[in-house]
Amino acid sequence: MPNLVAGPRPAAAADTTQLQLPSFYSPKNAATQAGSENGDVENADLSVSATASAVASAAEAPAPPLSPSPSYSNAQGNGPSYPPSTPLGLLAQLSQPPPSSLLSPAFTPPATPGTVTPGGTIAPPLSEPRGVPVDSSVPSGGCGNKRPRLLESLPHVECVVRARIPTTSGTEMFLHLYANNVDNKEHLAIVFGRNIRSRSLDAVRPGETELDRLVRGAYTGRLYPGRTASGLTSSGEADQPQQQDDSPEHPHSHADGTPPLVRIHSECYTGETVWSARCDCGEQLDEAARLMALPSNTAGGIIIYLRQEGRGIGLGEKLKAYNLQDLGNDTVEANLLLRHPADARSYGLATAMLLDLGQHDIRLLTNNPDKIRAVEGPNREIVVKERVAMVPLAWKGQGGFRAPEVDDYIRTKIHKMGHLINTGPPPV
Repeated sequence: MPNLVAGPRPAAAADTTQLQLPSFYSPKNAATQAGSENGDVENADLSVSATASAVASAAEAPAPPLSPSPSYSNAQGNGPSYPPSTPLGLLAQLSQPPPSSLLSPAFTPPATPGTVTPGGTIAPPLSEPRGVPVDSSVPSGGCGNKRPRLLESLPHVECVVRARIPTTSGTEMFLHLYANNVDNKEHLAIVFGRNIRSRSLDAVRPGETELDRLVRGAYTGRLYPGRTASGLTSSGEADQPQQQDDSPEHPHSHADGTPPLVRIHSECYTGETVWSARCDCGEQLDEAARLMALPSNTAGGIIIYLRQEGRGIGLGEKLKAYNLQDLGNDTVEANLLLRHPADARSYGLATAMLLDLGQHDIRLLTNNPDKIRAVEGPNREIVVKERVAMVPLAWKGQGGFRAPEVDDYIRTKIHKMGHLINTGPPPV
């Protein structure tokens, strides 16, 4: 390993040893070349692709003789050459492309390793996800044996605004922001597909103008510069040029009668934003969006994004629970030691939001049987027809990430919280 500490070195080494810098480093001028002969700092190959053996062999090899006027050709290898110390020589080197080791990596945070949101390209493309029929009205309906405590009545929700969100993968979604009479948090519905609309958003509000409706997203078709009307014309088409619109929207209907995919997702700052490997929340959010954006999913999809961090205990208490986990407790024990329930979440808002979006039968992306019963509401206002498992991508051999923390977390949810997921080894 080269010695990078400044100081004198033996004269023999100074006379016979010189490590070659990568080609993309700026050439040294005459003063620097002369200074390097004094051996103040040993030169090292700092390229990312250099291996230990390459560094060792370079240290043992004698330095190549220096020509009085080294020449540098241009980027195409033709034309005149110039000494490196001249401005034209430096310009010739800068015009050459950088080596592959300096190019930006394909993965850039905050995308979850192994996936891209939505419409992932790293995980192999899959067909429409397969669900398991469930029926919470019978004991053998595939929803477990526990009976979660449900709200006596559903809260009131209202969609305040909707906006089209083009994504980095080319998929479009509509982001709906909701207000409610239970808390002052801004809960969200991420909607894929043009057939799912909010009833409270479309309702006419007293005194509003057409511009008001356009601004809050209560329009049909697509917005375009100069549009003035929010609804359909007498001919049934959106009031805009035909080439700027897709097929007309039909609220609350699906192309083939198939229920939409639904994911009830609770906010997870650590898993979604700071790349925590303590949970699989970020991967589940990415995978849900990818499945809903598949071209074969003609029924559309809805991600209900609830602001109940840390299974309902908040971010501060969640970080305390992380410290208790590092002291040897699992995720359930940590919550109990902090005098919190193992799971303090509520899904009444999710049920009310799905009803506002015109849904009754759904296919639910979850491993949690309690969530099936909870999202259906006190009077089964929503009916879960199928449960689609959220198996970790790494367990299926389709990318994802592996870490001891997330494996312990998932197994704790299986053994202590009754989550339905196969714990066998991933397929080879």
